[in-house]
Amino acid sequence: MKYIIAVILMISVLFGAQVTHKEWESGKTFSEYLASYGISADLLESISKEDQKFLSEIRSRYQYYELKNGSGTLLQALIPISEEMQIHLFKKKNRYEFDIIPIAYKQAVYFAKVIIEDNPYTDTVKATHQTEVAKKISQALKGAINTKKLHKGDEIDFIYDQKTRLGKSYVMPHIKVARVKMGEKEQFVYVDEDGEGYKSSNKSQAYTVNGKRKITFTRRVPVSRKNARFGMPLRHARITSSFSYRRWHPILHRYRPHHGTDFGARRGTPLMAVNSGRVSFAGWMGGYGKVVKIRHAGGYESLYAHQSRIRVKRGQRVKKGQIIGYVGSTGRSTGPHLHFGLMKNGRWIDPMKVLRKKSIKTSILKKFTKYEAVKTTKYKQVLIKDAKANKLRLMRYIKENKPSFVWDGYEKISMGVKDGK
Repeated sequence: MKYIIAVILMISVLFGAQVTHKEWESGKTFSEYLASYGISADLLESISKEDQKFLSEIRSRYQYYELKNGSGTLLQALIPISEEMQIHLFKKKNRYEFDIIPIAYKQAVYFAKVIIEDNPYTDTVKATHQTEVAKKISQALKGAINTKKLHKGDEIDFIYDQKTRLGKSYVMPHIKVARVKMGEKEQFVYVDEDGEGYKSSNKSQAYTVNGKRKITFTRRVPVSRKNARFGMPLRHARITSSFSYRRWHPILHRYRPHHGTDFGARRGTPLMAVNSGRVSFAGWMGGYGKVVKIRHAGGYESLYAHQSRIRVKRGQRVKKGQIIGYVGSTGRSTGPHLHFGLMKNGRWIDPMKVLRKKSIKTSILKKFTKYEAVKTTKYKQVLIKDAKANKLRLMRYIKENKPSFVWDGYEKISMGVKDGK
């Protein structure tokens, strides 16, 4: 295991170097970034085709770091391609080298004490100097507390988990538990992994549905192209490797993101479009071999890699379930299989959260509902992980009367960063 240790103050004093924190510009490519520092294009040629495909994963507004010497020469750059992985560009003697390494970050629990003057969001920003924290506490309170009943002088105390990198918050925080004190009354809000808040931690919670009673019946109707759900890319699907931000590559023997799902199948097995759309790419794509990409409604784009033979052309309209190619082992592959990727609005997502387990359907059974006026009490089981332990921890902070953690101060006193590969 190798480590990169950047201690900002020490480097600044001894070597006159400086670390800067920037946002990646919209539309900027990695080759343009190299050119801006006069770095030879030979570096791009030295990057493996397998790694070159990750260069396009750099998105606008990604936060990246640079280390420069006193004359402005770039010494190192850390450029994220996901929450877990990053490009490491560094100068070694008189040449630049490239690698992809895991992102290292610190993770800790922080306490916030907010006295209501205006509203929970505004007052949380004042107390912590973090809009992300304010957004998450507002989300947690929304489903559990009527914040309109809060008055000036009421109090909200909560603890939250936050990852940090180079003294700055990294990705969104997670609220663990909150206490809302209205006058002499107090209410605890337990927060689940999705950031939603509940009044109870481990028992059934009653809620009333005011409306009408459902009387349902089913009828078979044609699948609407606009509303059709995604099917599977091949019949008798067998998953051999799942989506991951950090997977051990079986060929490269390194950690790499795996932005898709691998399906094991025999060579020549037909591949089907998971939904209707237009072919945006059909041809050879480096380590992916023969590839077809299809754009669908709703900002989705699907990718079918390692094909033995492609059956469609760029610009062609295809229907859901139409054969677009056949399973193969082209490109960098350990054997015949389909690597299937799915993007939404330009970001890779886990395909198995979208695809149906059963493949093509031309019709579906659709539920139709009639209603009768009724008032119904329903119950929802709420089980919040570590709810009791988090409550006890919060109570200790409240008893100690610790002030809210102010992020501006943390950024100023931060001295270093440690990234591993």
